Amino acid sequence: MASSPPYPPYPGAAPGGTPRHPHWWQRPAVRYGAMVTLLALSGLVILALVREQTGTRGFLVGLGLAVLPVPLLLAAFRWLGRVEPGPWRNLLFAFAWGACAAALIAIVANSFATRWIATATADPAGADTLGATVIAPVVEETAKAAAVLLLFLFRRRDFHGILGGVAAAGFTATGFAFTENVLYLGNAFGTDQLTGGSGIASVTAATFFVRIVMSPFAHPLFTVLTGIGFGAAALAADRQRVRRVLLPLAGLLLAMGMHALWNGSATLGQFGFIAVYGAFMVPAFGLLTWLVVWTRQRELRTVRTELPAYAVAGWLRPAEPFALGSMRARRLARKFAREHGGRPAARAVAQYEAYATSLAFLRHRGRAGKAGADFVTRERELLLELWRRRAAARPALEHAARLTAPPVPYGAGWAYGPVPARWPAQGQPPYPAYGENPYRR
Repeated sequence: MASSPPYPPYPGAAPGGTPRHPHWWQRPAVRYGAMVTLLALSGLVILALVREQTGTRGFLVGLGLAVLPVPLLLAAFRWLGRVEPGPWRNLLFAFAWGACAAALIAIVANSFATRWIATATADPAGADTLGATVIAPVVEETAKAAAVLLLFLFRRRDFHGILGGVAAAGFTATGFAFTENVLYLGNAFGTDQLTGGSGIASVTAATFFVRIVMSPFAHPLFTVLTGIGFGAAALAADRQRVRRVLLPLAGLLLAMGMHALWNGSATLGQFGFIAVYGAFMVPAFGLLTWLVVWTRQRELRTVRTELPAYAVAGWLRPAEPFALGSMRARRLARKFAREHGGRPAARAVAQYEAYATSLAFLRHRGRAGKAGADFVTRERELLLELWRRRAAARPALEHAARLTAPPVPYGAGWAYGPVPARWPAQGQPPYPAYGENPYRR
């Protein structure tokens, strides 16, 4: 068994141990500043473009109506990602990218492509149809997928599986749909102001019914397919490079195809739109909803299956794996901590739950032969994070386990592969022995 130093090297250290200063463009402050600046400038430009097209009153009406489905959609995607919640900054970035950067790319690229086609073919009507059914799906889904790609590349530790991809894609698409709905509803209101339309028969009411009532899930549904592709790629082993490229690409192509079918239904007349909506969109929405809920339950089973090995070794209390594998027990644990220790204790319990879930997924990947070379280092980091929060988390989780969890088969942990190093008898912070990943193939 190979030996390693008792502490992992500093992230910027050179092989010989001498710290290596990163280039200025590699510094987190520079990257954060550049991204915030890009999103802020995109937001200002998209705000000016939408206001120019809709007018001030139309913009305010569109903004007020378009915001209605946003909290429900964000809450739904956040609920799906609660098994292993990622940092809020990742989700806020995804929403901001969809609402600002992706929307700006779509408006500029779609307008340019449609005008170019109309000029080249001298057929404005045909250019509009081609732009809606071909250009828009490709441009918009690619622009939204860019946010998921950035999280996949630069926030890899927070991107663990399918639900992580679904949450990132859902937040991105919700932001994009919000901006697009402001534009459509604002233009509809402007049309009613010119024609005198009002009430149920107005263009604003019809647009609101189609986009907000009937199909608020349309854009999230398309982009979730891309998110599933990236999530599946995150589950692949590092050596499976072709699979890690093809799966996101397949998801993106499916998203473009579904988007094209949905946009193309508008050219088939009223009954064609209803047929596509009833025969395709609603069943697809139901199927994907079932898939992500089933995936959520499977991830909870993974937590219950993988963590007992750490209970056998003494890293966790016997009842904790079952409490951590139940969303109801997690909620009760946070509530107990908040009532007895305040918000800091509840936050520590929430962090303990997230780190324990990451530990379970890491072990699962290791048992499947998909863990990377940093398996041992990452396992140690997660165990140390659990150690630091054990005082607040253990009483809360044991209380929740008494209310929800069945008796724990304590000896069953030996069936789950190599058991980690045991808890130190003296009570010092745990330092697992370094060496080769026992699951590495």
